[in-house]
Amino acid sequence: MKAIELKNVTFSYEGYEQKVLKDASLWVEYGEIALLSGFSGEGKSTILSLIAGIIPNVTPGKMTGEVRIGGENIGSSNMSQVCRKVGVVLQNAEAQIIQQLVEDEIAFGCENFAFSHERIVSAINWSCRQMKLEPRWKTRTLSGGQKQRLITAATLATGQKILVLDEPLANLDRPGAALLMNTLRKLAASGYAVLVVEHRLDLVLPFVDTVWSIRSGRVSRVENKTQYLSSQAQIIQDACRPIRPSGQILQLHHVGFAVKGREILKDITVDIKKGERVLLLGENGCGKTTLLRLIARLYSPTKGKITQEIEESLGQKPKGTRAWFKRVGVVYQNPNYQLFMPTVWQEIAFGAQSQEHAREIMELFSITHLADRHPHSLSEGQKRRVSIAAAVASNPSVLLLDEPTVGQDYAGLKEMVQILNRLHEQSGNTMITITHDLRCAEALCDHAVRVENGVVAQEGGKELVHRYFHGKETAYAGSSR
Repeated sequence: MKAIELKNVTFSYEGYEQKVLKDASLWVEYGEIALLSGFSGEGKSTILSLIAGIIPNVTPGKMTGEVRIGGENIGSSNMSQVCRKVGVVLQNAEAQIIQQLVEDEIAFGCENFAFSHERIVSAINWSCRQMKLEPRWKTRTLSGGQKQRLITAATLATGQKILVLDEPLANLDRPGAALLMNTLRKLAASGYAVLVVEHRLDLVLPFVDTVWSIRSGRVSRVENKTQYLSSQAQIIQDACRPIRPSGQILQLHHVGFAVKGREILKDITVDIKKGERVLLLGENGCGKTTLLRLIARLYSPTKGKITQEIEESLGQKPKGTRAWFKRVGVVYQNPNYQLFMPTVWQEIAFGAQSQEHAREIMELFSITHLADRHPHSLSEGQKRRVSIAAAVASNPSVLLLDEPTVGQDYAGLKEMVQILNRLHEQSGNTMITITHDLRCAEALCDHAVRVENGVVAQEGGKELVHRYFHGKETAYAGSSR
């Protein structure tokens, strides 16, 4: 009996004639990990929504064919019935977290399943060990990667034997990704069925048994896993012409940041030159996003100071103004936080110098066909492209990018790097990026800064990026089976 089976499924969303899936068939056996791969916006999340019962119970549409879970057709099942069988980890971790403490978040699903108190305590302790979390941590202070591990832990705690995960590695560092994939490998060996949607193929393919590919709504099985990996996991070369830095643009002097007694950053001192591409390195929870937010003036340091030499009129007060955000573009880790206009076109045009420039940016990012769509109706990869396009449309002097490549397939990843570097060459902007993706890190870097234990542990160039990632690779090379 197959754990998951789609049989000749054709599907279109309500109000749209376009078929997202066309006679799609795939299956996952108990005891295996399967990967569903494909370009952004091709229908991968639609397949997971069908398996999880989100379609048609929450999101309506027109479907033919069958979706079978544990051998049963779930066409007439409600969400509660499906959730008893299938554990789901969706793309947006923050949207799924509702409790203030890690242990309460994990307990929530267990309580809904009417687990006994003893079983809930055991599930919390076990899942926290699996995902390296502390039960008493506050959820709102977790990093993006830690939140990703939390929703995974909450799903594992409820004990369904069928797991579907939508880009679970998106915000994880390489050790965190290896930790998760090793956990899934052990669960599959004990009889679980696991289906993963993921773009970071270099991290996930060594652990999977079966690869399914989706393109133009049609699903096919990939026979040569090794060849598929080699075509999707190559290091992207840096073709950007170097810009000679012309003095300092930002100086951080003994900067620290603490929240309610928790010290996130202790003593950050670093100089950033005008025209540099700076890459912030470090494991989940080390404070990279906090540092980016301090530079962006979204947070104020609790000690030390940040001096800007972008423009004298912007002043030195650590609080962002409208004039400041015209010169400093910020791309959040979660694009939902910055997409606020009713259409993609309005989103890009909002900060653009002219409508003509907005159209040029949309063409550059290949999002013109999305112009009339509501930004929040897009796939996560498409949202990411729109959020970056909106930030660069104002031609900022400083561009801050928190995980800009999340949700991009390999072709989209290469294109994104090329676009960012082309804009950098044209404008001479200063670009500060956070990424955990080995494939593109060196191509976005002139000056690398590694953060560890709240301080700057190392500075260097591409050689530091290479040592950082390949050192992790060596440490975790024996993790897969």
